[in-house]
Amino acid sequence: MSGQPMPAFFIPHGGGPCFFMDDPAGHWTGMGAFLRSLPGQLPERPKAIIVVSGHWETDGFGFTGAAQPSLIYDYYGFPPHTYDLRYDVPGAPELATSAAALLGGAGFQAQVDFARGLDHGVFIPMKVAFPVADIPMIEMSVDQSLDPALHLAAGHALAPLRDEGVLILGSGMSFHNMRGYGDPGMTTPSQAFDTWLTRAVNLPGDLRAAELASWAQAPAARLCHPREEHLLPLMTAAGTSDLPGEQIYSEKVLETVISGYRFD
Repeated sequence: MSGQPMPAFFIPHGGGPCFFMDDPAGHWTGMGAFLRSLPGQLPERPKAIIVVSGHWETDGFGFTGAAQPSLIYDYYGFPPHTYDLRYDVPGAPELATSAAALLGGAGFQAQVDFARGLDHGVFIPMKVAFPVADIPMIEMSVDQSLDPALHLAAGHALAPLRDEGVLILGSGMSFHNMRGYGDPGMTTPSQAFDTWLTRAVNLPGDLRAAELASWAQAPAARLCHPREEHLLPLMTAAGTSDLPGEQIYSEKVLETVISGYRFD
């Protein structure tokens, strides 16, 4: 270990298997380049990776515990080849058990699911960022209560793992209104929400937590997130740090402003 904690990130995972399809308009070029840049932003190779996915909701928090996780192709209507994509990454059963124990010790309900595979909120962006698939990886769910304060507190409980070389990634989208993508009328409200979100992320821990816990009061919040499951992974990543966060990616994609963040 370098002695420097592993940073945590909130990353956009795109739309379905977008990075592995023809994209003549280049909608996903910038986001793909951002994901490929992630390994170069780390102080060292991670010991393991936890990816919090907005595509898995459980009663309490869940962690995948399979030694060789399968893939869940939870996207619909895409070209046949996208259902043959492989990402044969090793799991990390011991990390899953340790992470669940950290949450349990902090008073949260948490369990390990030894049968579940990795959904596309995990294997699609990770196949871009870490294509060799040789770093042990587990998926973490969001709690079905969708309580932002709960997810911030869960991140705080998991923070010691960063000192052990574990990379914690929140995988979602900073804008997630399926009817809004491609609509020029969504550019201004998505920018307003993104500006608020970035200001909130830039605050130190306690102030940031208070702002993010009240995210629904932000400008255009419910227009940008009719349902918040794709924003909650940001809460967990943010909760792992007391330092101000940093916007490290921002781009207009399909007429909406999308951002990614780092927490040291």
